[in-house]
Amino acid sequence: MFSYRHAFHAGNHADVLKHFVQVQLHKYMNQKDAAYTYVDTHAGAGVYALDSAQALKSGESEGGIARLWGRDDLPAALAEYVDLVRAMNPSGKLRYYPGSPYVAERCARMEDRLRLFELHPADVKLLDQNIRKLEAHKAEQGERARGRRIIVERADGYQGLKALLPPPSRRALVLCDPPYEVKLDYKHVFDAFGEALGRFPAGTYAIWYPVLQRMESRQFADRLKRLPAKEWLHVTLSVATPGPDGTGMHSSGMFILNPPYTLEATLRETMPYLVKVLGTDSGATFRIETGTQVTGAMTGRSGTGPRVPVGNARRASPLSGAGSLRLPGQAYEAPARAPAAAEAGDAAKREARRPFYKTQAKPAGATGAARGETGGSREAGPAPVRSRSPARPAGAAGGPGASAGAPRKPGGRKGPGRP
Repeated sequence: MFSYRHAFHAGNHADVLKHFVQVQLHKYMNQKDAAYTYVDTHAGAGVYALDSAQALKSGESEGGIARLWGRDDLPAALAEYVDLVRAMNPSGKLRYYPGSPYVAERCARMEDRLRLFELHPADVKLLDQNIRKLEAHKAEQGERARGRRIIVERADGYQGLKALLPPPSRRALVLCDPPYEVKLDYKHVFDAFGEALGRFPAGTYAIWYPVLQRMESRQFADRLKRLPAKEWLHVTLSVATPGPDGTGMHSSGMFILNPPYTLEATLRETMPYLVKVLGTDSGATFRIETGTQVTGAMTGRSGTGPRVPVGNARRASPLSGAGSLRLPGQAYEAPARAPAAAEAGDAAKREARRPFYKTQAKPAGATGAARGETGGSREAGPAPVRSRSPARPAGAAGGPGASAGAPRKPGGRKGPGRP
């Protein structure tokens, strides 16, 4: 369970995408005066030494932050992220790389709260030490420390998130980047953020994930699109073509629920540059998707379009094929008219049946003339035989032998024209 250590992967291409997007999210949150709560569900150690044995063993930073370190043509948004890394390395040599807790500490304002969760016993100890050193350094420089506004906890970030939502200020930014060591990690993320949106629908939630060949990874983004967020944004960065054996992480993605409206434009300006600098072959590319999540009866009220059925509803839905079923809020569409040849055939059949109906006899007294109707009369035929109820005794009321002057039973029904 605790085999994953991010020190082996610090500063790689996935970290570049994740922390670049995180900087933009903080920048947007800082535009409003009201304080917000930042929650990191898998905080890690906070700071990583790129010259450590772990980092040198993998060398992944060489394909990530190292390729941006000496560039002077960075897009403005990407330069903000690289400048933050440079602030950790005042000597000008790339030795340290910030984790998401340090990025949050540098970008968030003094009045904002930071809640950092980590379960790994070694990493949470390093995280607490790094935060204490940072606070002590601020005190030495005469800067104001955060104090209780930043809290490190050795706890399950999914469970800790429940207790923090909704935040007192009704503003929150949540970052989730678990190791995805086991298949259940994907389910845990989906369930946790489904519940988080139920507790606090207005929060901004950023989810990082590796794009791998395994089924859970390939279906993950489509599952996240079904969460009940008002809007979502999905961006992926691929630096190489996946190998035939499917091993290695060549791509990663960020899925943001309730993203800033400015983020898409920033990504479309910056992602081509990242592909050019970090890509290693012709398979390097990026992808950006945006959308909204509207389900159920809300669709009919919001006027945003027809409801998209989910699950087994697709089998019975006219949206996926011909059918007469209409969903709530879906406009009625008249069925297509039959071709002219089919209509002509139906007319011929009706004409063939017409002589048969003309020869059928009508009951006596039921002709159109007897009813005062106009139009052609039908040929008279033999009177139809009517079934009669068993004969009544002579003289019984209503019977055949009843006299015209026989007294009528009180309360009897009177027909039209009767006294």
